[in-house]
Amino acid sequence: MRLTKIWTITSKDFLIFRTKRSILFSMVGLLIFISIGLPVIIEYVVRKAGDSASTLLPTLIDAFSFWFVNLAVIIPTSIASYSIVGEKVEKSLEPLLAAPVTDEEILMGKSLAAFIPSIISIWAGGIIYMILINMFSYKTLTYLYYPNWNIAVILFILGPLVCILSIGYNVIISSRINDIRSAQQLGILIVLPFGLIYVLKELSIISLSVNNLMIISAIVLIVDIFVFYLVLNTFRRDEILTKWQ
Repeated sequence: MRLTKIWTITSKDFLIFRTKRSILFSMVGLLIFISIGLPVIIEYVVRKAGDSASTLLPTLIDAFSFWFVNLAVIIPTSIASYSIVGEKVEKSLEPLLAAPVTDEEILMGKSLAAFIPSIISIWAGGIIYMILINMFSYKTLTYLYYPNWNIAVILFILGPLVCILSIGYNVIISSRINDIRSAQQLGILIVLPFGLIYVLKELSIISLSVNNLMIISAIVLIVDIFVFYLVLNTFRRDEILTKWQ
């Protein structure tokens, strides 16, 4: 694969995404809700908890921090699903598919265009979240809760792996569907298993310890590898060019 070709495709997609307000608004809205809204909710619950606040706070923080994994699924969905079907609808995909670039270069370029803004947004949101949580935790627990190994695994191991999974899944969906809204609706289904993990944590059925987070990361890595080969076998530029109407 030629890095210059890959970066050219990535840069082109960056320019396209900048003009799509729906993508930008959804990304900013989610970041505000997760990084600012959740700490505010935690502070409110802790105030209502009274004397049990010091026991309740760590449990709440650990559960809510998993939302950054869900964020790593949701944010790339709108970007990756648009990257193929959106351009097809707007008649801007055919010149790229007809260009002297390989399928791997196209897929890598479009995947990077979804991955880079997504992971930067997640890390930025994580920094804001940790600062606000530390402000609340210092008053209640008399120590700074972050940084710790849990958030490190979520932001730097599990989050990126989940982001890659979401992008691969949505590329498969958008390669087979000729409608942007349908692609996004089907693409968001990838959040369901991670939403289930969050619910199980809230029900105290599982814990989100560092070991469990690493086990989840290992499972996601295996699925990423499978999805990678599936994407390569699913993406057929000739079929997209000739059969999509």
